[in-house]
Amino acid sequence: MSGLLGVQQLLLCCCACLWLPNMVWGALVISRDHVAVQDTRGAARSLQKRSTNDGKVELYSVTVDCTVTSRFARTVMTSKALNKASAAQEIFFEVELPKTAFITNFSMEIDGQEYVGEVKEKEKAKKQYEKAVSSGQTAGLVKASGRKMEKFSVSVNIASQSNVSFILTYEELLQRKLGQYEILTRVKPKQPVQEFQIVANIFEPQGIAYVDAQANFLSNDLLPLVEKTVTEKKAHLSFSPTMDQQRKCPGCDETLIDGDFIINYDVNRAKDLGDIQLVNGYFVHFFAPPDLPRVPKNVVFVIDRSGSMSGIKIRQTREALLAILQDLHEEDHFALIQFDDTISPWKKSLTKATKENVADAMVYVRRIRDNGGTNINDAVLRGVNMILQDRQEDRLPKGSVDMIILLTDGMPNTGESRIPKIQENVRSAIGGNMSLFCLGFGNDVDYSFLDVMSKQNKGLARRIYEGSDATLQLQGFYDEVSSPLLSEVDLHYPDNTVDFVTTNHFSQLFNGSEIVVAGRLIDNNLDNFMVEVFGQGFEEDFQVQGQASALEWDVMYPDEEYIFGDFTERLWAYLTIQQLLELSKTGTPDEKTNATAKALEMSLQYSFVTPLTSMVVTKPDTEDGPESPLIADKLTEEQRQQAERVAYRYPSYAAAPPTYAVASPTYFVDGDPHFMIELPDRDDALCFNINDRPGTIFNLVRDPASGILVNGEIIGDKQIPPDGKINTYFWRFGIIHQKLGVRLEVSTQDITAFQDGKRVKLLWSDTASLKGANVDLHLTKDRSLMITLRGSVKFMILLHKVWAKHPYHRDYLGFYTLDSHLLSPSVHGLLGQFYKGIEYEVSDLRPGEVLEKPDATMFVKGQELNVTRGWQKDFRRDVKNGENVPCWFIHSNGTGLIDGKASDYIMSGLFKRF
Repeated sequence: MSGLLGVQQLLLCCCACLWLPNMVWGALVISRDHVAVQDTRGAARSLQKRSTNDGKVELYSVTVDCTVTSRFARTVMTSKALNKASAAQEIFFEVELPKTAFITNFSMEIDGQEYVGEVKEKEKAKKQYEKAVSSGQTAGLVKASGRKMEKFSVSVNIASQSNVSFILTYEELLQRKLGQYEILTRVKPKQPVQEFQIVANIFEPQGIAYVDAQANFLSNDLLPLVEKTVTEKKAHLSFSPTMDQQRKCPGCDETLIDGDFIINYDVNRAKDLGDIQLVNGYFVHFFAPPDLPRVPKNVVFVIDRSGSMSGIKIRQTREALLAILQDLHEEDHFALIQFDDTISPWKKSLTKATKENVADAMVYVRRIRDNGGTNINDAVLRGVNMILQDRQEDRLPKGSVDMIILLTDGMPNTGESRIPKIQENVRSAIGGNMSLFCLGFGNDVDYSFLDVMSKQNKGLARRIYEGSDATLQLQGFYDEVSSPLLSEVDLHYPDNTVDFVTTNHFSQLFNGSEIVVAGRLIDNNLDNFMVEVFGQGFEEDFQVQGQASALEWDVMYPDEEYIFGDFTERLWAYLTIQQLLELSKTGTPDEKTNATAKALEMSLQYSFVTPLTSMVVTKPDTEDGPESPLIADKLTEEQRQQAERVAYRYPSYAAAPPTYAVASPTYFVDGDPHFMIELPDRDDALCFNINDRPGTIFNLVRDPASGILVNGEIIGDKQIPPDGKINTYFWRFGIIHQKLGVRLEVSTQDITAFQDGKRVKLLWSDTASLKGANVDLHLTKDRSLMITLRGSVKFMILLHKVWAKHPYHRDYLGFYTLDSHLLSPSVHGLLGQFYKGIEYEVSDLRPGEVLEKPDATMFVKGQELNVTRGWQKDFRRDVKNGENVPCWFIHSNGTGLIDGKASDYIMSGLFKRF
């Protein structure tokens, strides 16, 4: 059933969701994700059997239990609910999990009867899948959700007064990036829950260097509830707020908990050999030695400037390149090649990254313009030949690392356009002598092509998502590979002691990363387990050897009855399957066949849901007879991309549904500056921009009755970008609550609070909580400031950090109103005027100037406006990347939507009133 039709009760956990559809008036019926149009009477009939006007589903328990043992994480998500209605009801369960994880188990328990999912070969599960689809059901349980997550969802019909428990388990090997591991849990309860708990236990024999937990929903009251106990080799974290502590306001059914709960940690690294653990017949070796000097690199940037890169993509590429060039070390060498249907190198050979050469290159980059077709083959080969020739002529330092970074957004359509031939040409030319990293920009690129080509040449591919943060994505990828420490790393183990060892040769080790090797032990005599590691450094080769011994876990962790006892075996299986799946794409025909067969065998043996297997979920019979099983698959990156293409090109513009109990509206301004009015009761949003000169101060909120005032000042770019467009952002806010005697000034540098003659100053580099008689402040380091004014309103200010050496952009702030229901009806301002609601209708959907952004007619405040469907970013959950929110964009500075005109809201000072 659909939220487009009815009053739904949403009960989510870790994006775990349970909901009950009620019978309503309407003409559109959505059964799960399958859309069917019926007449009104048909819709009523289809809903009647599972509807009730007085029933309720009570979600009374939500728990997340994560155990990490030597980087291998197992997470169990459990939700429990009771159907308190007098009739059977359909309940939906949704969970979001990291896309790098494998689902290992799913079960439902209904009144003591357990239904367990079974992992099967995908081809064997296909017939059941097709049967479900042919009967009009959507059988797929897993869909892409944002950049990092996948959404698992299932529904079940529950009898009156019956209990149901949903339990999902997934496992993953945590990857070290930029010097830390990340455990990400997405929590969206949508209402207070009687038992809500997140627990993480981290066991690291290497020793724990630090542990940090953060979430953007942690208010002053919630922050102390994150309990953290860290000993030398174990960390325990828990978060378990009561129902009242979860509430947004006393007595209301809205919850504060909504977003990503993130744990970051790292381990001690005192040994050059790394850490070797021998447990239960398997070994695992973690290698990331400390204090290695970086190796100079020789990098050729191959940049697509074809016509499809026009507009924001080419601008963001220029911005990223300018930032990356300034980050080069002087001992590095670099080259720039831009291409369309022609190839245009900056210079004929690589250039040393002196200050003068970098400055000249930046001038060249600023002149890059889009034009023509896409000749990937010749562009990459030109970069390869440039490095090979410089090597032959001894222009590059011995011991330095060679790499090519290709950025493209499309398919090859000029010159050699056959993908297998391009891959063959590049592989032959490189000959194992350098690494190729491929960045695929946007949804039109053939990611599979880039992924295979990079892995065939000692590199990796990364998707760059279209969005305002694409520049930061490009810089982030470069940061991961910009500091090589070793090349050609080999890890050796006794031949007569181990077998089935995972990959033990690595082309590079980058600063902040980690090499992991695992294998099976075939000799129980571990007295002579000698390990050797060889690698090429810059000035000298790296070589170390040492003796490993079995860990006595019961001695190391005497108070733990059982710690994930088979973790080394499952870590080995997870890593082996991942590497076999890669080989099934990049190997010879025989290697592909054998790798696929072995990966399938191991996926079934260890009950991992991988791209080769499916989990079949058998649902209980209903009064209508047996229901078809549902299928949980593992999405490949290509499948995720295809789903995003469909969603991007054919977004939903269905009519707004009746209100239902979900999140309250959110009003915010963020970015350049983009104003957003999110209206969850209509499953919709309105947005508009306000453009003016830097230094202009706007009134955002004013409530004469309560004495609240919020003004904000905008700032411009450091200098005019190459495209001539100056971006403006809010960089400073002034907040007054006259009756409470509170005055706050928040800038990108610091926060100053005044109350009753007292002054407190905080820096964004702090993490702090201040609890006063009339105001609470909760500051999360370099991220957010939560402001709660007693009995009136709650605001959140986000800090967007921009690279200090960025040639154009500056740090800026976003302003979010989280709770405004206690303000008076006279509240106004650019945001405040919408706090009490907005009535509008949208009709006459028609093609716009851009295919993906149709136009429509909006009737609002007695006016008829032309509006455009688009997207804006909500950064509350992800301050770096943000989340796209579809919205109706009102042109011309919001004219027709806001009262008056934008200039009416200009103030003469940060704390001035009209």
